[in-house]
Amino acid sequence: MNTPIRTTIVGTGSYIPTRRIPNSYFLDREFYDPDGNRIDRDGAEVIEKFEAITGIKERRYVTDDLNTSDVAFLAAKDALESSGIDKESLDYIIVGHNIGDLRHDNRRADFVPSLGSRVKYLLEIENPNTIPYDIPFGCPGWLQGMIQADYFIKSGDAKRALVIGAEIISRATDPHDRDSMIYADGAGATILEGVATDSPIGVLAHHNRSDTRKFAYMLWMGESWKKDYENNELFIKMHGHKLYEYALRTVPKVIKQCMEKAGVTVSDISKVLLHQANAKMDDAMLKRTFKLYGVDDIPDHVMPMTISWLGNSSVATLPTLYDLIIKEKLNNHKLESGQNVLFASVGAGMNINAMVYRLP
Repeated sequence: MNTPIRTTIVGTGSYIPTRRIPNSYFLDREFYDPDGNRIDRDGAEVIEKFEAITGIKERRYVTDDLNTSDVAFLAAKDALESSGIDKESLDYIIVGHNIGDLRHDNRRADFVPSLGSRVKYLLEIENPNTIPYDIPFGCPGWLQGMIQADYFIKSGDAKRALVIGAEIISRATDPHDRDSMIYADGAGATILEGVATDSPIGVLAHHNRSDTRKFAYMLWMGESWKKDYENNELFIKMHGHKLYEYALRTVPKVIKQCMEKAGVTVSDISKVLLHQANAKMDDAMLKRTFKLYGVDDIPDHVMPMTISWLGNSSVATLPTLYDLIIKEKLNNHKLESGQNVLFASVGAGMNINAMVYRLP
């Protein structure tokens, strides 16, 4: 009987932009509602309410000289250096993102060549068998890349894969939309490797869900809320309250289905890493997930959070969070061999995914 191949994470990296943008940055903004009416409230009041709802105090933006493919490359470079992996040994480079490269002086989405190809170019990889491609899958894009890489590795098609989540979403936000305060920039990367072992380690299970029939356009690209906005750019838009309700209703179910596949329950999970768009929403999803198992007392420190200082960096959130924990750079959070980590994300599509991972 053949020994099964398990997909394990052998390297992590991230790039956290250097520009710190506090909430006070938005004090003098003119905000409008979806009907084009100016929101006639004091800026400090708007920010105070925003912070109370989202938990965001500041976020990170890239400098003008960087693009999404650049920060993806920097995160990948960090993962390769910290792991000691030979870049020429990679079979796949998978990049999750939403809007491609957007230059600071020309904010039109640029997808050609793919960001995966650009990262391979920047890494100076010669190997023609290293296959780069992109996943525009909403905020769950990095996790979807992990799922695909797991299939490649377990099928024998690949031995190693580099999966990156990168976003410069600050360049796609409407300056007159209050939701622009949510978004941030960044990149995270993981290197996966197949290991032949009978021990149940690595990626134990994953599960997906998509509800496009009713909810495809809860996140979309649209014009500025300000009717006389000077340009014809398209900005990221969302039905925030409806998205909140959808996430609370569906994400815990997907998580439970994933854990059932993995043969674990909430008591077996050491860390829950959720995509972070709203601190209250994540707290509510965590409570509902534990409630599905009849558990009311949630362990302290089970859900590490970065949203207060990194904002919502979309596809980059989960890999950045995992890298910070693995390198013990996040508020004394750490992970040890044998512990289980639950990853889950929800975003544009609407798409949801979850994965259970056991550290070797």
